[in-house]
Amino acid sequence: MDDRTEGFLRPEAVILGEDALIPDRNLIVPPPNQFTHEVTRATPYFYDREQPDVPPVGQFAEGTLVVLLVFNGGSHCRVADRHGLYVETEYDSLKRL
Repeated sequence: MDDRTEGFLRPEAVILGEDALIPDRNLIVPPPNQFTHEVTRATPYFYDREQPDVPPVGQFAEGTLVVLLVFNGGSHCRVADRHGLYVETEYDSLKRL
């Protein structure tokens, strides 16, 4: 054993599946650097909610800054965060800046 690695346990490597990748249609490049809203509570987000019974792919933390891109008056809207993640989330979880 090399002296530099003595005492360290290395985890077994894991290859993530295709579902771990963010679809290209859900990334904005370059990502936004100006924001219109703040997330007011921990809120799930979805790549697409058109399919029934699809679980959320993630969750915005309270205080996350987003730019509102699509809102048609319903309960959900489409936003992008500072990483360029373009997703659908609950409109009533947003507060205008």
